[in-house]
Amino acid sequence: MDNTQIRVGIAGLGRSGWNIHAVMMSELADKYKIVAAVDSDAGRRDEAEEAFQCRTYRDYEALLEDEEVEVVVVALPSHLHADASIAALEAGKSVVCEKPMATSVADADRMIHAARETGGLLTIFQNRRYSPDFVTVQRVISSGVLGRVVLIHMTGSGFGRRWDWQTLKEYGGGSLNNNAVHALDQALVLMGPGTPNVFCHMERTLTLGDAEDHVKVVLSMAGAPMVDLEVSSACAYAREGWHVMGTQGGLTGDASRLEWKYVNPAELPVRTVDRRPTPDRSYNREDLTWTEEHWAAEDYDGPGQSGYYLDLFETIRSGAPLAVTAESVRRVVWVLEECHRLSPV
Repeated sequence: MDNTQIRVGIAGLGRSGWNIHAVMMSELADKYKIVAAVDSDAGRRDEAEEAFQCRTYRDYEALLEDEEVEVVVVALPSHLHADASIAALEAGKSVVCEKPMATSVADADRMIHAARETGGLLTIFQNRRYSPDFVTVQRVISSGVLGRVVLIHMTGSGFGRRWDWQTLKEYGGGSLNNNAVHALDQALVLMGPGTPNVFCHMERTLTLGDAEDHVKVVLSMAGAPMVDLEVSSACAYAREGWHVMGTQGGLTGDASRLEWKYVNPAELPVRTVDRRPTPDRSYNREDLTWTEEHWAAEDYDGPGQSGYYLDLFETIRSGAPLAVTAESVRRVVWVLEECHRLSPV
């Protein structure tokens, strides 16, 4: 087993490149070393040189020519993801591409084709597959205690204006690509393989840009739970992020705390449909014995979202299967494109 550090070049030192990727890799310093970075902002380059003692470049092509760089993290604006990833693959680098993978299915397919043609590694940073709350929801649903899951409601809404580049269509902005994409990826994992039916309604509400900031998506597919997803900037009363309904119980909560309760079908009395009038003209009711459980983030002892980079290390250094494949994320891009087709803003 090769335990040497993976040498990384970060393309883009904004919120994602700096606050997420650089931070995660710094916390995994025995496995990753930031050796280079590129950004058009001189101040950000100076900051990176001081923090990581790395080389910095103003031009992306110079980063790709750096022979020490093994992995390029593409943390550039969304509309640049496809071309930047393909260029890195063609330069012989492995690629971690930020979400959204691409702004069209055609671009996602170009990226996948480039990875196959070059033999390079391409993975997409759908890090929320590793979020402790999602891992817990996945575990509870898979355990079967909730019975057949009928509906999964997911929300990540708040109230506020935004006016940066991620509000502009020309950069691939909008709440669908930037925020809802995380929940869509989780939803598709929970639904299982297949092509879902898509309902989508989007609007511009408080944003100062021209892209959407209010998103409603409903996904359905035979043999899978329906998913009702909501991401909005016009929600003054935020709701809990998770609400799961099943034939034996349900789950509710958010990233910090989840609770679920369920009944044991074997303990329910046998009943049949009764055509006679109910006593006292009442509705049917019965006392249920619930089993109740909960989970709290402070009790979680797993790696959390840094598990993405732990798994990637095992893939690159030990040949383990790639955990987040570009092919699995292509389906997310298809849903994004379908939403834009159904509800153009």
